[in-house]
Amino acid sequence: MTHSETHPSDRLHGLDALRGIALLLGVVLHASMTYFPVPIWIVSDTDNSPVASAIFFAIHLFRMTTFFLIAGLFAHMMLDRRGTVGFIKDRAMRIAGPLATFWFPVLAAIIAGLIWMAAIRNGGSIPTDGPPPPPLTLETFPLTHLWFLWVLLILYVAVLVLRAPFAMADRDGGWGRFVDRITGGLIGPWTPALMAAPLAIAFWFTPNWTAFFGIPTPDTGLVPNATALTAFGTAFGLGFLLDRRRDLLVRIERLWPVFTVVALGVGTAAMVMVGGPVPELAPVTDPELKAPLAAIMALAVFASTFAVLSLALRFASGYSAVRRYLADSSYWVYIVHLPLVMVGQILVVNETWPWFVKFGVVIGGTMAISLLTYELLIRHTFMGGWLNGRRIPRRRRRDAELSPAE
Repeated sequence: MTHSETHPSDRLHGLDALRGIALLLGVVLHASMTYFPVPIWIVSDTDNSPVASAIFFAIHLFRMTTFFLIAGLFAHMMLDRRGTVGFIKDRAMRIAGPLATFWFPVLAAIIAGLIWMAAIRNGGSIPTDGPPPPPLTLETFPLTHLWFLWVLLILYVAVLVLRAPFAMADRDGGWGRFVDRITGGLIGPWTPALMAAPLAIAFWFTPNWTAFFGIPTPDTGLVPNATALTAFGTAFGLGFLLDRRRDLLVRIERLWPVFTVVALGVGTAAMVMVGGPVPELAPVTDPELKAPLAAIMALAVFASTFAVLSLALRFASGYSAVRRYLADSSYWVYIVHLPLVMVGQILVVNETWPWFVKFGVVIGGTMAISLLTYELLIRHTFMGGWLNGRRIPRRRRRDAELSPAE
């Protein structure tokens, strides 16, 4: 049996692993921000390097579009298995519930980190002459890094609204078969270009677009920006359709060399065009420059997305206890990691270590605390059932493992 002939559930192991990795890469991404050659983050370290900004750029290209594509696939799978009512109950408990529960503690921790860093810069005392916080409105609501939960909820609502009339009109299955044929036509070496087209247009129409950051993060305001909705909505939608055509995952897997080569080439070109790893971070105002930049950045986003997707299907399918554990822990790590990253960055900001040592310490410390709290507080408790849909019982050591070998 060839790798491409493995059972479809094996490929879901690969997608689940990729989902976990994409979320865990958030730790690396946020840890890198303090070591940029140009200040972009609350904690700015004088020990910095262009390598840090290159790491950020590479991860930021594909991480969230990859996650939304996989989220769309699992959303269709859950809808198919549980029905509309079961889907709504599950998503309300596991997405809306954690967002409502953890948003304020996370925001408070981030504000505390901001005040702590301001005190360090002010010689140890908290400055009192800072600007007042903006009024809380729909446009200024601070979603923090939990914004993706909010956008997921918006996409779930959109799917349910669009699915209802489609289901009524497709009682004989004709429209469904037509959609499945269209989906099949979307998948091929041309897929990244097709997916990139709407995003390139959205980039073009985005005012004050800073090309280095690609898709503007919708972390402020309850109405996501149109560019983010375009990118994440198209990725989510294709994932939703792919679950109807699981056979197309085989085609994506077989195209991993093509997607990988294109992603490396276009991604490198995109970094060069935005100014390299030491960018100016200024909005693109020249129309003659903005058009090719928008096209290249959009293609880089989806070429890298399909590269990591195909690589996961090719090399990470099949069960792995380590990958399964990381996938299970990724939701908790995602929720708690940003305040922990900030604490780590602040604790080492005045150390004279090389930037990469600080970077490694921040990542290692954040992951250690996140995984330890997951194991002790989440995995084997009701919290695990709440966040992940199941509580993992603690294993008891078998008597044979406790007795000496004969």
